[in-house]
Amino acid sequence: MPFASAAELSPVPEAEAPRDCPLCPRLVAFRHECRAEHPDWWNAPVPAFGDRNAWLAIIGLAPGKHGANRTGRPFTGDFAGELLYATLLKFGLAEGSYGADPADGLRLKGAIILNAVKCLPPQNKTLPQEEANCRPFLMEGIAALPNLTTFIALGKVAHDSLCRSFGLPVARAKFAHGAEHELPGGKRLIDSYHCSRYNQNTRRLDATMFEAMFEQALFGR
Repeated sequence: MPFASAAELSPVPEAEAPRDCPLCPRLVAFRHECRAEHPDWWNAPVPAFGDRNAWLAIIGLAPGKHGANRTGRPFTGDFAGELLYATLLKFGLAEGSYGADPADGLRLKGAIILNAVKCLPPQNKTLPQEEANCRPFLMEGIAALPNLTTFIALGKVAHDSLCRSFGLPVARAKFAHGAEHELPGGKRLIDSYHCSRYNQNTRRLDATMFEAMFEQALFGR
């Protein structure tokens, strides 16, 4: 299927990786494998999605193979997206309806989704060097969003990458579900377990626990 470019789709086009980003050899090789296997999928760095005037940024890990890597929109088409977008809609941070398709017309309002790593990693596991290689894109995305006050990090990788983006030692801001940390500039970081299928199936995270993180974010505005 034809896709628009990441820059055309993104609310922060200046912070997007090129379609054939060469920075991480392992991810490049996996990208080429996926393109050969599924030539009609997105199979490229996934752009940010949301509101350029957002006050809240949700920081994810990386695209899922059958989700964002397929569709080109974060958390779209996979199990994790069902809970995330339902929660955003419940708290008035999205408009429309989520149809697991970038053409569903869903819009975010006051929120944006950024990933710590923009490309699909094998077995959904990123390497520290890949996280470091992609961090400038995360930092540029944040810098382009002047109204951001609050972050929700989905998982430890997202938490650590965001802390390092702000120069905050991770030893001083340990990840824990529900933990809140102060970032430079008076911004807040709230930690959440990732809304992955694994975490939901094992009951590490449920809808009530996840929604509590958004209540916490809204309460402190």
